[in-house]
Amino acid sequence: MPEKRSERERESARGVRAACGAGGHTPTCPVHASVNLLQEKWTLHIIRSLLAGDKGFNELGRDIGGCNPTTLAQRLERLEACGILSKTVTSTSPPRTRYALTEAGRDLQEVIRAISQWGERHLRR
Repeated sequence: MPEKRSERERESARGVRAACGAGGHTPTCPVHASVNLLQEKWTLHIIRSLLAGDKGFNELGRDIGGCNPTTLAQRLERLEACGILSKTVTSTSPPRTRYALTEAGRDLQEVIRAISQWGERHLRR
């Protein structure tokens, strides 16, 4: 017998349907657009690392581990273009670059926490 959904779950589903329209997950749907950005390899790892504080390029690469520098640079550029993070270059010799989350990036903390809780509940066996 299927579990009954709570009022909160039903309200959430109604909200997603209202945001995406009757046509489902189209490119203009906020769920589609968000997943399209966040599903790119290393993106959530970068955001999660920066939730602990701003970092330089090499520090970020070491922290997330396994991401080649070209891919890391591409992801950072995309996240900056989307307003998820900001890049600050100091004019020292050599120049130093720091990356930090913007308000939009920090707002993803709850999303990452929800994914973590879901994984703990459903994937840790």
